[in-house]
Amino acid sequence: MKTALTIAGSDPSGGAGIQADIKTMLCNGVYAMSAVTALTAQNTMGVTGIMEVTPEFLGEQLDNIFTDIFPDAVKIGMMSGSALIVKTAEKLKEYGAENIVVDPVMVATSGSKLISDEAVDTLKEHLLPLAAVLTPNIPEAEVLSGMEVRTPEDMVSAAEKIGKSYRCAVLLKGGHQLNDANDLLYRDGSCKWFTGKRIDNPNTHGTGCTLSSAIASNLAKGYSLDEAVEGAKEYISGALAAMLDLGKGNGPLDHGYRIFG
Repeated sequence: MKTALTIAGSDPSGGAGIQADIKTMLCNGVYAMSAVTALTAQNTMGVTGIMEVTPEFLGEQLDNIFTDIFPDAVKIGMMSGSALIVKTAEKLKEYGAENIVVDPVMVATSGSKLISDEAVDTLKEHLLPLAAVLTPNIPEAEVLSGMEVRTPEDMVSAAEKIGKSYRCAVLLKGGHQLNDANDLLYRDGSCKWFTGKRIDNPNTHGTGCTLSSAIASNLAKGYSLDEAVEGAKEYISGALAAMLDLGKGNGPLDHGYRIFG
């Protein structure tokens, strides 16, 4: 069995973060492992608290994973502090990790800010250049590219700018800002659109975590990047179309829809 590692924060309500990543990886046919960067107090209505682990303890988690069950792919999510980002980058380079998918999480679906401005700069310097692919949404792409993204043409310009800056592929997610479900993959100077079916489901908590974890799972199984993205979009569309309705706010996806029908 192929293996995938998620390095991210914990969501006790189960819709995002480590919990969503593990569910997604399992449902996409790989063995899931996790290194926790932070405990959060959150639910479908928002984030009320964040407690980071120490960089040393994060490093110890990664040492234990890489020296025992080496992951075939790595998904990186919430990194709220600079020291954690630097430690993660050090360990990924030390062990020669491959198929690194970075979801540059900056703001939760609920609107809660999850990363400091200083940590954004550290992310750009240390972690993004290690990625095989980045999966920013439009607000994150605006931060990374330094430009406004309002149209599909802006998406192309921003993705190209980010890809050239960090020498990696970029999957720029269209999402609700452009009122579609079309994502743009930029790689090696070329662009490819992945069209998606717009699903009228207000419960989208953890969609970014889920998509990036599904891509990592597919890369772990040996699929090309195009195939990994296509399969991940199909999975997330099904998880949305299952119309799970839990919680009082922005509810989670049905990660297990393939198991339970």
